[in-house]
Amino acid sequence: MHRWSQLFIPTLREAPADAEVASHKLLLRAGFVRQLGAGIYSYLFLGNRSVNKIVAIVREEMDSIGQEFLLPTLHPKEIWEASGRWTVMGDNMFRLKDRKGAELALGMTHEEVMTDIARHELRSYKQLPQIWYQIQTKFRDEPRPKSGLLRVRQFIMKDAYSFDIDDAGLDLSYDKHDRVYRNIFSRCGLEFLSVEADSGAMGGSQSQEFMVYTEAGEDLIASCPACNYAANLERATSTLAPVEDLAPTGDGLPELIHTPGMGAIADIVAFLGMTAANDIKCVAYTAELPAADHAKLGKTRGVIVFLRGDHTVNEAKLSALANATELRPMDTAELTAAFNAPAGFLGPVGLTAAPHPKKPGLLIIMDKGLEGRTNLVAGANKLDYHFRNVTPMRDFKPTLTADVRNVIEGEACSVCGTPLRLGKAVEIGHIFKLGRRYTDSMKASVLNRDGKETTPTMGSYGIGIERILTAAIETSAAKFLADGKPDTYVLPAAIAPFEVVVTVTNTTDAALAAAGETIAADLTKAGFDVLLDDRDERAGVKFKDADLIGIPYRINIGKKLSEGKVELIDRLTGQTHDVSTTETVQHLQSLYKKRYPSP
Repeated sequence: MHRWSQLFIPTLREAPADAEVASHKLLLRAGFVRQLGAGIYSYLFLGNRSVNKIVAIVREEMDSIGQEFLLPTLHPKEIWEASGRWTVMGDNMFRLKDRKGAELALGMTHEEVMTDIARHELRSYKQLPQIWYQIQTKFRDEPRPKSGLLRVRQFIMKDAYSFDIDDAGLDLSYDKHDRVYRNIFSRCGLEFLSVEADSGAMGGSQSQEFMVYTEAGEDLIASCPACNYAANLERATSTLAPVEDLAPTGDGLPELIHTPGMGAIADIVAFLGMTAANDIKCVAYTAELPAADHAKLGKTRGVIVFLRGDHTVNEAKLSALANATELRPMDTAELTAAFNAPAGFLGPVGLTAAPHPKKPGLLIIMDKGLEGRTNLVAGANKLDYHFRNVTPMRDFKPTLTADVRNVIEGEACSVCGTPLRLGKAVEIGHIFKLGRRYTDSMKASVLNRDGKETTPTMGSYGIGIERILTAAIETSAAKFLADGKPDTYVLPAAIAPFEVVVTVTNTTDAALAAAGETIAADLTKAGFDVLLDDRDERAGVKFKDADLIGIPYRINIGKKLSEGKVELIDRLTGQTHDVSTTETVQHLQSLYKKRYPSP
């Protein structure tokens, strides 16, 4: 049992003006955190209690499959150079020099450090598989810290790494983490879903994100309410409804039409009385290529995308197809070199595509949404002119055809055909099949059963500790807001700083104070995590503060004590139960078991 009168809980009546999302406002108002600098936060007493509870759940579940390490935060440049990521991480990595001029970095992830241990210590297949994890502070030089704990420069992560002799072993390690992650997020009281994801700078053959829908999120995910399909927008696919093609004109071959000043799709659509789905949109990029491609393809190459006029390019999908380290829109000079035409009138007819993605020339990609279409309208690569009757594969041939568009809400699920939901979400965990990217580059090997050197395969698995807390607050606050109760939330009991607060409405009343002490002690003895509000404050102040710190149950010791009763408030439902002082513990146990049944 803790006594509020002896604690530092600096609640605020109003959130600071620069606080944006609900979790940021409420964490500040509840006295969980205070900001030290941009993207840098101090965790006060309540915040640290919640974080520690989350860490305890993560540790307990991870201990069932792995071994806990604690690795350095300060990394020498050499191990990041060995993996090839010293340059790749760019400005996102905090870098520094020691007094002797040696270059170092603050760790944002630990693949390199774990692989360094593996390459020096693992010698035989008999030592595999291994799963090593840690719970530690990470650093990222976030260019735009915002949204409280969601986009920060210092954060706590549980990161785990698996080493297996072959891909079948990696599959097993990956599945173990999938199961454990689901247990962790369920125990933390989150409503989550797992989605197919892009591996990004981590690399690897497969990755899966665990997401929580919230308007505070910066990721967009598509999910199907009827089946288990869900994917980050960077990987999401859908089935397009049939589109009626335009009737051919003339001989059905590309026909040049005068379209003065009609560089926008909306203009040409109105002029020809068609829909944007009958238009071919052109989006032109310059791709920065990795060093390994410079000799064959150059440092940069032109990447042209053609897709339906009502669709947009998914640059993550495109980057993967183009093997680009960076994509940027072509500038005027580059457009002239590629098309010899102005923006707004660009099209595919007459362009020569590279015969293969690994061959020099313009990489021209046609989105799958144009497959099988006929008699489309496209820019003619001539000022104030378009073509109609353009038919893909007859009138132009791309380097390749692929899915490079963003899914739109309401399009059919590619698995079952149900309309997809598209919404913002927060990532709380991510698991990757890294394969041999790091063990190859850092020369880690073991002897296999035949006594031959072989390269282990790896997995990487992360959980954002603070993101669990913020996701819980965001989803709870959104539900209360929908019920007309702004600035209100309840944390799941497993991660709330306390499970129950006992509020003595008038501490100068000896009977009330004594009853509060007794009930708080009885609840503590029964195993509840209890906060006794014994402050000499008005009852209204105490009620507001108790609600503000997100505790799921509140017991009010007040006027009804003369009848031998207290008020037990279930904050998640808003229901108030008048219960006997002698049955308070049993009643709370009953409510608790209904909501949080034992596994």
